[in-house]
Amino acid sequence: MTAALDTRPRTSALDRDTAMELARTEYERVVALFEGLSAQDWAKPTDCPEWDVREMAAHMLGMAEMSASIRESVRQVKAAEKAAGVFIDALTALQVTERADMSPAAIAARFAAVASRAVKGRRRTPWFVRRQKMGASQEINGRDETWSLGFLIDVIMTRDPWMHRVDISRAAGVPLVLTADHDGVLVDDVVREWAARHGQPFTLRLTGPAGGRWGSGGPQLEFDAVEFCRALSGRGHAALQTEVPF
Repeated sequence: MTAALDTRPRTSALDRDTAMELARTEYERVVALFEGLSAQDWAKPTDCPEWDVREMAAHMLGMAEMSASIRESVRQVKAAEKAAGVFIDALTALQVTERADMSPAAIAARFAAVASRAVKGRRRTPWFVRRQKMGASQEINGRDETWSLGFLIDVIMTRDPWMHRVDISRAAGVPLVLTADHDGVLVDDVVREWAARHGQPFTLRLTGPAGGRWGSGGPQLEFDAVEFCRALSGRGHAALQTEVPF
Protein backbone atom coordinates (compact mmCIF):
# COMPACT_ATOMS: atom_id res chain seq x y z
CA MET A 1 0.00 0.00 0.00
CA THR A 2 1.35 3.43 -0.88
CA ALA A 3 1.62 6.30 1.56
CA ALA A 4 -0.65 9.34 1.43
CA LEU A 5 -0.43 11.59 -1.59
CA ASP A 6 2.13 14.41 -1.28
CA THR A 7 0.11 17.37 -2.51
CA ARG A 8 3.07 19.72 -3.06
CA PRO A 9 3.82 19.52 -6.77
CA ARG A 10 7.38 18.70 -7.77
CA THR A 11 8.92 21.44 -9.88
CA SER A 12 11.97 21.67 -12.11
CA ALA A 13 15.28 22.62 -10.51
CA LEU A 14 16.64 23.60 -13.93
CA ASP A 15 16.31 27.13 -15.24
CA ARG A 16 14.18 27.31 -18.38
CA ASP A 17 16.98 28.11 -20.82
CA THR A 18 19.08 25.19 -19.60
CA ALA A 19 16.11 22.84 -19.75
CA MET A 20 15.28 23.79 -23.32
CA GLU A 21 18.90 23.55 -24.46
CA LEU A 22 19.04 20.04 -22.99
CA ALA A 23 15.84 19.20 -24.87
CA ARG A 24 17.17 20.53 -28.18
CA THR A 25 20.45 18.66 -27.92
CA GLU A 26 18.80 15.43 -26.80
CA TYR A 27 16.39 15.40 -29.73
CA GLU A 28 19.31 16.03 -32.10
CA ARG A 29 21.20 13.07 -30.65
CA VAL A 30 18.15 10.85 -30.98
CA VAL A 31 17.85 11.86 -34.64
CA ALA A 32 21.49 10.93 -35.22
CA LEU A 33 21.06 7.63 -33.38
CA PHE A 34 18.02 6.63 -35.43
CA GLU A 35 19.71 7.55 -38.69
CA GLY A 36 22.73 5.41 -37.81
CA LEU A 37 20.86 2.20 -37.00
CA SER A 38 21.04 -0.73 -39.40
CA ALA A 39 17.94 -2.56 -40.62
CA GLN A 40 18.74 -5.40 -38.21
CA ASP A 41 19.12 -3.09 -35.21
CA TRP A 42 15.47 -2.05 -35.22
CA ALA A 43 14.27 -5.57 -34.33
CA LYS A 44 16.62 -6.07 -31.38
CA PRO A 45 15.17 -6.40 -27.86
CA THR A 46 15.71 -3.59 -25.35
CA ASP A 47 15.93 -3.34 -21.58
CA CYS A 48 12.19 -2.62 -21.63
CA PRO A 49 10.94 -6.22 -22.09
CA GLU A 50 7.77 -5.33 -24.00
CA TRP A 51 9.56 -3.24 -26.64
CA ASP A 52 12.10 -3.90 -29.35
CA VAL A 53 14.05 -0.96 -30.77
CA ARG A 54 11.38 -0.07 -33.32
CA GLU A 55 8.62 -0.08 -30.70
CA MET A 56 10.70 2.01 -28.30
CA ALA A 57 11.37 4.50 -31.10
CA ALA A 58 7.63 4.60 -31.85
CA HIS A 59 6.97 5.61 -28.24
CA MET A 60 9.69 8.28 -28.45
CA LEU A 61 8.11 9.63 -31.63
CA GLY A 62 4.69 9.72 -29.98
CA MET A 63 6.08 11.73 -27.09
CA ALA A 64 7.80 14.17 -29.44
CA GLU A 65 4.60 14.63 -31.40
CA MET A 66 2.76 15.35 -28.15
CA SER A 67 5.29 18.05 -27.36
CA ALA A 68 5.06 19.58 -30.82
CA SER A 69 1.27 20.05 -30.92
CA ILE A 70 -1.25 21.04 -28.27
CA ARG A 71 -4.00 19.37 -30.29
CA GLU A 72 -2.03 16.11 -30.51
CA SER A 73 -1.19 16.28 -26.82
CA VAL A 74 -4.86 16.69 -25.87
CA ARG A 75 -5.87 13.87 -28.23
CA GLN A 76 -3.34 11.42 -26.80
CA VAL A 77 -4.15 12.32 -23.20
CA LYS A 78 -7.90 11.89 -23.71
CA ALA A 79 -7.40 8.56 -25.45
CA ALA A 80 -5.11 7.30 -22.67
CA GLU A 81 -7.52 8.45 -19.97
CA LYS A 82 -10.25 6.29 -21.50
CA ALA A 83 -8.08 3.17 -21.28
CA ALA A 84 -7.94 0.95 -18.21
CA GLY A 85 -4.95 0.88 -15.89
CA VAL A 86 -2.15 3.30 -15.06
CA PHE A 87 -2.26 6.45 -17.19
CA ILE A 88 1.40 6.50 -18.28
CA ASP A 89 1.26 2.83 -19.29
CA ALA A 90 -1.90 3.49 -21.31
CA LEU A 91 -0.30 6.52 -22.96
CA THR A 92 2.88 4.73 -24.02
CA ALA A 93 0.90 1.71 -25.21
CA LEU A 94 -1.24 4.03 -27.33
CA GLN A 95 1.84 5.63 -28.87
CA VAL A 96 3.33 2.28 -29.83
CA THR A 97 0.05 0.81 -31.11
CA GLU A 98 -0.81 3.81 -33.26
CA ARG A 99 2.60 3.61 -34.96
CA ALA A 100 2.70 -0.17 -35.34
CA ASP A 101 2.57 0.03 -39.15
CA MET A 102 5.36 2.60 -39.49
CA SER A 103 8.63 1.36 -40.92
CA PRO A 104 11.90 2.16 -39.13
CA ALA A 105 12.79 4.60 -41.91
CA ALA A 106 9.43 6.35 -41.52
CA ILE A 107 9.86 6.64 -37.75
CA ALA A 108 13.37 8.05 -38.13
CA ALA A 109 12.27 10.55 -40.79
CA ARG A 110 9.22 11.65 -38.84
CA PHE A 111 11.23 12.12 -35.64
CA ALA A 112 13.76 14.25 -37.51
CA ALA A 113 10.94 16.36 -38.94
CA VAL A 114 9.15 16.91 -35.62
CA ALA A 115 12.14 17.38 -33.28
CA SER A 116 12.56 21.14 -33.63
CA ARG A 117 8.80 21.68 -33.29
CA ALA A 118 8.81 19.57 -30.13
CA VAL A 119 11.36 21.91 -28.55
CA LYS A 120 9.39 24.98 -29.66
CA GLY A 121 6.19 23.50 -28.30
CA ARG A 122 7.77 22.86 -24.92
CA ARG A 123 9.45 26.27 -24.83
CA ARG A 124 6.27 28.21 -25.58
CA THR A 125 4.27 26.65 -22.73
CA PRO A 126 3.44 29.67 -20.54
CA TRP A 127 4.42 29.90 -16.90
CA PHE A 128 0.87 29.75 -15.60
CA VAL A 129 0.36 26.41 -17.37
CA ARG A 130 3.72 25.04 -16.26
CA ARG A 131 2.93 25.74 -12.59
CA GLN A 132 -0.31 23.77 -12.70
CA LYS A 133 -0.47 20.26 -11.25
CA MET A 134 -0.65 17.24 -13.49
CA GLY A 135 -4.00 15.52 -13.25
CA ALA A 136 -2.61 12.07 -12.45
CA SER A 137 -0.36 11.36 -9.47
CA GLN A 138 2.85 9.37 -9.84
CA GLU A 139 4.01 6.56 -7.56
CA ILE A 140 7.70 7.03 -6.78
CA ASN A 141 9.49 5.13 -4.00
CA GLY A 142 6.19 3.78 -2.72
CA ARG A 143 4.58 7.21 -2.40
CA ASP A 144 2.07 8.99 -4.58
CA GLU A 145 3.34 12.43 -5.50
CA THR A 146 2.12 15.24 -7.69
CA TRP A 147 4.15 16.93 -10.40
CA SER A 148 3.80 20.35 -11.89
CA LEU A 149 3.39 20.41 -15.65
CA GLY A 150 6.68 22.30 -15.69
CA PHE A 151 8.48 19.33 -14.14
CA LEU A 152 7.01 17.07 -16.80
CA ILE A 153 7.78 19.45 -19.68
CA ASP A 154 11.20 20.71 -18.61
CA VAL A 155 12.63 17.57 -17.00
CA ILE A 156 10.85 14.28 -17.67
CA MET A 157 10.30 14.86 -21.38
CA THR A 158 14.10 15.13 -21.78
CA ARG A 159 15.09 12.39 -19.34
CA ASP A 160 12.75 9.97 -21.14
CA PRO A 161 14.40 10.16 -24.60
CA TRP A 162 17.83 10.29 -22.93
CA MET A 163 17.24 7.01 -21.10
CA HIS A 164 15.76 5.42 -24.21
CA ARG A 165 18.77 6.59 -26.22
CA VAL A 166 20.84 4.65 -23.69
CA ASP A 167 18.51 1.65 -24.07
CA ILE A 168 18.73 1.66 -27.87
CA SER A 169 22.50 2.16 -27.93
CA ARG A 170 22.89 -0.84 -25.62
CA ALA A 171 20.45 -2.95 -27.62
CA ALA A 172 22.05 -2.16 -30.97
CA GLY A 173 25.61 -2.26 -29.68
CA VAL A 174 26.40 1.19 -31.06
CA PRO A 175 28.44 3.92 -29.30
CA LEU A 176 26.53 6.17 -26.92
CA VAL A 177 27.39 9.82 -27.50
CA LEU A 178 28.09 11.50 -24.15
CA THR A 179 29.49 14.95 -23.35
CA ALA A 180 29.93 16.88 -20.12
CA ASP A 181 28.09 19.95 -21.41
CA HIS A 182 24.92 17.98 -22.16
CA ASP A 183 24.79 14.58 -20.47
CA GLY A 184 26.82 15.87 -17.53
CA VAL A 185 24.24 18.59 -16.87
CA LEU A 186 21.39 16.09 -17.11
CA VAL A 187 23.14 13.66 -14.76
CA ASP A 188 23.90 16.44 -12.27
CA ASP A 189 20.18 17.26 -12.09
CA VAL A 190 19.41 13.56 -11.53
CA VAL A 191 22.01 13.29 -8.74
CA ARG A 192 20.66 16.36 -6.96
CA GLU A 193 17.11 15.00 -7.10
CA TRP A 194 18.31 11.59 -5.89
CA ALA A 195 20.13 13.25 -2.97
CA ALA A 196 17.04 15.22 -1.98
CA ARG A 197 14.83 12.15 -2.23
CA HIS A 198 16.89 9.92 0.07
CA GLY A 199 18.02 12.72 2.39
CA GLN A 200 21.12 10.93 3.73
CA PRO A 201 24.80 11.97 3.65
CA PHE A 202 26.86 10.44 0.85
CA THR A 203 30.02 10.85 -1.17
CA LEU A 204 29.43 9.97 -4.81
CA ARG A 205 31.87 9.68 -7.69
CA LEU A 206 30.47 9.00 -11.15
CA THR A 207 32.85 8.10 -13.94
CA GLY A 208 32.73 8.74 -17.65
CA PRO A 209 32.10 11.89 -19.72
CA ALA A 210 28.87 12.65 -17.83
CA GLY A 211 30.39 12.04 -14.40
CA GLY A 212 31.61 14.13 -11.48
CA ARG A 213 31.75 14.24 -7.69
CA TRP A 214 28.97 15.09 -5.24
CA GLY A 215 28.41 15.12 -1.49
CA SER A 216 30.59 14.60 1.56
CA GLY A 217 30.48 12.16 4.45
CA GLY A 218 28.34 9.05 4.56
CA PRO A 219 29.03 5.98 2.42
CA GLN A 220 31.43 6.41 -0.48
CA LEU A 221 29.84 5.32 -3.74
CA GLU A 222 31.33 4.99 -7.19
CA PHE A 223 29.53 4.09 -10.43
CA ASP A 224 29.63 4.78 -14.10
CA ALA A 225 27.38 7.82 -14.62
CA VAL A 226 25.08 6.11 -17.12
CA GLU A 227 24.81 2.94 -15.03
CA PHE A 228 23.97 5.07 -12.00
CA CYS A 229 21.04 6.63 -13.86
CA ARG A 230 19.93 3.25 -15.21
CA ALA A 231 19.87 1.93 -11.64
CA LEU A 232 17.74 4.83 -10.41
CA SER A 233 15.30 4.15 -13.26
CA GLY A 234 14.94 0.52 -12.16
CA ARG A 235 17.26 -0.92 -14.79
CA GLY A 236 20.33 -1.79 -12.74
CA HIS A 237 22.23 -1.96 -9.44
CA ALA A 238 20.04 -3.16 -6.56
CA ALA A 239 22.16 -1.26 -4.00
CA LEU A 240 20.65 2.01 -5.23
CA GLN A 241 17.13 1.69 -3.92
CA THR A 242 15.95 5.30 -4.20
CA GLU A 243 14.08 5.75 -7.45
CA VAL A 244 14.30 8.86 -9.64
CA PRO A 245 11.75 9.19 -12.47
CA PHE A 246 12.82 9.20 -16.11
